Amino acid sequence: MRHIANFVRNFFRKADLFLLFLCLVTTVFGWFVIASTTNVSASGPTRYLLVQVVSTFIGIFFYAFFSSIDTDFFSEHRRALIFLCFTLIMLLLPFGTDNGTGNKSWIPIPIINIHVQPAEICKLPLVLILASIMASHQNRPSHLFSVLHIGLMAGALVGLNLIISKDLGVSLIFIFIFLVMAFAGGVSIVWFLCGFGAIGAAMPIIWPLLGEYQRNRILMIFDPTLDPNGLGVRYHTVRSLRSLTGGGLLGQGLFNGHRTQTPDALFAQHTDFIFSAIGEELGFIGCLCVIVLLFAIIARILWVGTRSQDYLRRMVCFGCAAALIFQVIINIGMCMGLLPVIGLTLPFISYGGSSIISLYAMMGLVSGIYAKPAPTSQERYLRPYKL
Repeated sequence: MRHIANFVRNFFRKADLFLLFLCLVTTVFGWFVIASTTNVSASGPTRYLLVQVVSTFIGIFFYAFFSSIDTDFFSEHRRALIFLCFTLIMLLLPFGTDNGTGNKSWIPIPIINIHVQPAEICKLPLVLILASIMASHQNRPSHLFSVLHIGLMAGALVGLNLIISKDLGVSLIFIFIFLVMAFAGGVSIVWFLCGFGAIGAAMPIIWPLLGEYQRNRILMIFDPTLDPNGLGVRYHTVRSLRSLTGGGLLGQGLFNGHRTQTPDALFAQHTDFIFSAIGEELGFIGCLCVIVLLFAIIARILWVGTRSQDYLRRMVCFGCAAALIFQVIINIGMCMGLLPVIGLTLPFISYGGSSIISLYAMMGLVSGIYAKPAPTSQERYLRPYKL
């Protein structure tokens, strides 16, 4: 009991309670929206809300747990994190299911009737792995070996996830995390130009390998003549826009949205298209509140990162911020019809136990850096160089 009391006391004394407050306010906001968007489901809102609430409390525990662990500990156990990432993705081979999404991204837990998404969990160790690798090369970030080291690590995980699960959404998050961390870590812009040039040169080969529905989702952004009636590839986008713009300034009210409260009128309204449901029921003001809350969380993460003078800790914060920024921009852009529909949820708002727990764990890393923004002087000299 004494150890638990000390743990709780240290948490409230050292952790970033303001970041936790922002996350909790955003999550509770999401509870109300999830209750409304699942109100017309076959099982009603109770099960969805229970999973989200329980996942939030588990997430708070992980927030406190990761707040208490020094970032250097994770860096010293990088190989274990690499093993964890690849093992989680490989588990999809024998146990994976599409859970109605079309991607083999989920592992069912039959005893409690829930599904876990391994790629969501992998975002956290991926940030730590890349930060650790970059810290070991921080004096020469643009050296060929340094770039290959982080590039091959990220590329291997992205490739494995795409091959096994075909989940393009989370794979793109991995890529964006890598790009932001590489740029913030000092990798020369020349490498980025070479990389984008190589992708452009390979596009004639890559494009035919994409499924027809994937190509059409990209083309519809640039070609207004593609499915103008909204009966094919634009079907979900058209319905999303109708819901998003149907609430006006103040919305139609929770549990009163015309499309949100009509079964099957808005696809995935509690996950991928929850922002559109917010627009209909809470209007422009509700959408604005969501955006302000999410970018306040991102701003806090970046503030903690820039406050730290330690390279490893800064990279961890920038990687966590990158994951959130990409997911927020893609989800909102998708609901507005500005970006392809690739199945990414809105952080802290959308329904999803794996997502909530991994997000709070990730924020716990940031809180731990807030509590200890730099290693002690002796740790700076004792930290070993790792390949």
